[in-house]
Amino acid sequence: MPHSPADGTYQATARTTASRARHRVSYDRALVHRILDEGFVCHLGFVREGAPVVLPTLYARDGERLYLHGSTGSAAMRAAADGGLPVCVTVTHVDGLVLAKAAFHHSVNYRSVVAHGVARRLTGEAETRRALDLLVDHVLPGRAADCRPASPRERAATAVLVLDLAEVSAKVREGGPNDEPGDAGLPHWAGVVPARLAFGTPVPAGTGDSGAALPDYLVSPQRPGTAGRNAA
Repeated sequence: MPHSPADGTYQATARTTASRARHRVSYDRALVHRILDEGFVCHLGFVREGAPVVLPTLYARDGERLYLHGSTGSAAMRAAADGGLPVCVTVTHVDGLVLAKAAFHHSVNYRSVVAHGVARRLTGEAETRRALDLLVDHVLPGRAADCRPASPRERAATAVLVLDLAEVSAKVREGGPNDEPGDAGLPHWAGVVPARLAFGTPVPAGTGDSGAALPDYLVSPQRPGTAGRNAA
């Protein structure tokens, strides 16, 4: 088993060892969890009929598991129901645009996680219902209890994949541009333009509105770990 919880790290494997910029790779369990917890959209990669497919979807972490949202009719869910589906799941946060003196050295500051493994489809009613609540609350904590639960028909149309976090790594790029010494005197601005995810003012639906007050979790919504990050 690649996961080694005793020392707080994931064990490196051939698939989680970078071919370049290895100094940016980390197997630190806490770092991986922080990056995952801050996001809520991942890209799910798998092979369908001999060709690669990459789909964006919602996810939520629960301990050493990732829950991935999907439709019961999707190719991924159908394949996972037949003994599991080999997948690669990626999550990326863009923290800044790195502008260098030379075009070649432009870059992006980022934090990312890549997880490999075999995903399986949840089949138990109770676990699936719990996973769906986790997915809703991961996007906006408190929302699952503040909306109508899914009906039996809606639950039948929704499926959840679960992936154990075992073969996983993080990669982080931070800091300024890596300009060539000879470019220092060029008359071009160089530096970092910070970037962050920010939510705007909530806009009511306007149809069938019962006059419900704006819930506390929408007054100033933030992702975990984003408070103060790249603040203006």
